[in-house]
Amino acid sequence: MSQSGVEIPAGQTGGVAMPGAEKIVLLVRNSLVTLNDALQTGNFTVLRDMAAPGFREANSAAKLSQIFASLAAQDIDLSAVAVIVPQLSQAPGLDLEKNMLHLKGYFPGKPVQINFELLYQAVNGRWRLFGISVQPGMPQAAAPRAEASGSTAAKKKN
Repeated sequence: MSQSGVEIPAGQTGGVAMPGAEKIVLLVRNSLVTLNDALQTGNFTVLRDMAAPGFREANSAAKLSQIFASLAAQDIDLSAVAVIVPQLSQAPGLDLEKNMLHLKGYFPGKPVQINFELLYQAVNGRWRLFGISVQPGMPQAAAPRAEASGSTAAKKKN
């Protein structure tokens, strides 16, 4: 059982292993801290450059800035994710055919909770961001709003 209360299966199949609980926490925190830096500075280059090749091809830094404009306009500081333990709302999903890891959950907080849905692709033995959806919400809300993905052109859900 992980710190987030979600059991994480261990083992390796097809060359891609389900990361352990600590690695999952690091992946989520690093992605959201990098997004926070981008939101605070208006520079989405690092977020883009650290992602999987498919994400980089589908999303320029300018496009990411547009995708996350409404999140930036809300002026929410995501830096607390560096010290709060993320809670997974569903078990981590591993797609062995596509070498993808899917994580969905939230960082608890009051008055705002940070909901996230993240997709990572295994690239040269490292999990690289492939899709990101983040939305602040009320403590029970969990619907993603702003998203970017390498699988299709980035789009925004309302």
